[in-house]
Amino acid sequence: MKRRDMMLATAGVGLALAAGAVTLWPRRHAVAAADFTEHHPVRERSWDLSPPERSPEYWRQFVGDDAWDILFREQTEPRWSSELNGVDGDGTFICAACHLPLFSAATKYDSGTGWPSFWAPYADHIDTKRDLKLAVPRTEYHCIRCKGHQGHVFGDGPEPTGQRWCNNGLALAFVPAQQSLPPLRG
Repeated sequence: MKRRDMMLATAGVGLALAAGAVTLWPRRHAVAAADFTEHHPVRERSWDLSPPERSPEYWRQFVGDDAWDILFREQTEPRWSSELNGVDGDGTFICAACHLPLFSAATKYDSGTGWPSFWAPYADHIDTKRDLKLAVPRTEYHCIRCKGHQGHVFGDGPEPTGQRWCNNGLALAFVPAQQSLPPLRG
């Protein structure tokens, strides 16, 4: 067997194993995100999680071009470019398009990846799908309301979930705890 053939066979086996592992991953992740014991305004409000019947073009009026490309063309911002990497403190991270709360600041951590990362989203505020754009299967996630692309979830995060929800900063906005959450758009 030639060296090139052996390398191709090894790469094929690796991709097949990765694909098999991803198919075992559930479509919707079960996380303990809603089990926070501290006060969270998101837990005290009932949110309309049903998607408004809006085209991606509708959301363009609320976000800039770069954010729209990320949210509705599933692009990725450059590493270390988000101001949200340095955001610490109490508050809520909301979808930049429709304003649905997605993450509590209590779940944010420094993953060292260059993108804002969280160990859990708010339960039922995220939907996932399989992403094969880079040949290696990944789990992509979106805002459940506007379907805006947020990022990818990986299994290398901290406890208690072991998950890393790696988010594009332009797909989010931060609302400090002392401010009221804005109304949903759409």
